[in-house]
Amino acid sequence: MVTLISQKQITLEDFLQLPETKPAQEYIDNQISQKPMPQGKHSLIQGEFVTVINSIIKPEKIGLAFPELRCTFGGKSIVPDIVVLTYDRIPRDDNGDIANVVSIAPDWMIEILSPEQSQSKIIKKIVLALEYGCKLAWIIDPKEKIIFAYYPQQVKFFDDDTDVLPVPDFVKALKLTNGEIFSWLKF
Repeated sequence: MVTLISQKQITLEDFLQLPETKPAQEYIDNQISQKPMPQGKHSLIQGEFVTVINSIIKPEKIGLAFPELRCTFGGKSIVPDIVVLTYDRIPRDDNGDIANVVSIAPDWMIEILSPEQSQSKIIKKIVLALEYGCKLAWIIDPKEKIIFAYYPQQVKFFDDDTDVLPVPDFVKALKLTNGEIFSWLKF
């Protein structure tokens, strides 16, 4: 379950000055909430997915996938399980290295539902990201073996092992089925 850290209203600027926590805290609607600690299925899918995505888009400098990257935009600060940014949108510092602060919505965000996590709170984060330019967002539910894909104007679900999953146009070389993702849980 996502734990509410503070009932007191706090500004985004004050929130961003707080020390980072494990698991991460998020800031939405002037409230701080803490993400649940990832468990086995969550961690395995997250690790595999970042590796698979980066194996396709990193060599071509199309983009990068990041685990647990804080994105601050539109007065919110969220930490999706996986953030994918196109190469031209990755913020850089004066040395050309990746910047520590990401002040944009992800191009693609992926959330992996933990057993005690509220799907409604995840959907709210997704809707906010879509309003600020996210092109596609997924919720992966390991227990039900279903994946929900959220676009700016529609929602689809994929629950058959043979369902080919939608990906943003910039990752069109990535071809995955529902069954392939959930096969990562068996090793």
